[in-house]
Amino acid sequence: MNTKKGKLTIEERALQIDGFDKVISIMKQQMFLRNHSQSTLNNYVRAIASLCLRFNKIPDQISDSEVNEYLNQLTNSSTPPSISTFKHTIFGLRYYFRDRDNERGKNFFPPIKKEQKLPIILNKTELRDLFSSPRLFKHRLILTLIYSAGLRSSELINLRVGDIDFERKTIHIHQSKHYKDRIVPLSSIVAYNLRKYLKKDNPTYWLFNGNSADGKFSRTGLRWIMREAVKKASIKKDVSLHSLRHSYATHLLEQGVNIVTIKELLGHTDIKTTITYLHVALNDVIRTHSPMDRLNNNE
Repeated sequence: MNTKKGKLTIEERALQIDGFDKVISIMKQQMFLRNHSQSTLNNYVRAIASLCLRFNKIPDQISDSEVNEYLNQLTNSSTPPSISTFKHTIFGLRYYFRDRDNERGKNFFPPIKKEQKLPIILNKTELRDLFSSPRLFKHRLILTLIYSAGLRSSELINLRVGDIDFERKTIHIHQSKHYKDRIVPLSSIVAYNLRKYLKKDNPTYWLFNGNSADGKFSRTGLRWIMREAVKKASIKKDVSLHSLRHSYATHLLEQGVNIVTIKELLGHTDIKTTITYLHVALNDVIRTHSPMDRLNNNE
């Protein structure tokens, strides 16, 4: 689909390259075979489209040296989009060549070291400031709902009016990452505000309507809400929408909820992913005082 300004997307431009439609078809097939999400496919296709546009040919016709040249350019750029594109290009090529030219897909493309970064957590004061920052009630509600239920952006966008059960105080999340359904608790405070919103805006299908072709609220719109709220709240941490999900999990852990329950609430398939929050929650190690505080107390 063309953008509002009439410009072609990267994917649409790549479709003008002979054979790129088959590239997308193969990657879609892999998505279904591997049970991966649509957003994963979108990221990989966009990255492969950029690579193909660079050389004006499909991956099968791009030599190893040309791929190395392209990856080298990405790694030498300090901008975050290039780092992200580098990763998606590597994974996308493995995805594309899997089961077709598996030796090339597995052995040639360099391994990516997983960054050992801890999630950034917002404290209570920062969250209160953040949630009060948006001018529109709908935008304030969106941010509080994401935090209150630990939602991914895609889950918020795909929520339907019928997924909210006010009587049971639950939210039904359908076919999220790894095509998993789950039920999460509905905050009483959020429920009160949701009732007000439903009465005022009266959405009929999607909980939050937007201007996209399918009527959903857009990811771009969500990112804009968060970016503007962070700016207005003068939060200096490098946070994103996903930081609200990180904060939700960490705060639950600090409030005594066990790690297995948090894993289920987040919809994680592997407990190792959830264990990350043990490193940022306020535990006995982090609560230990600094010796500096007692240096002049003769203790």
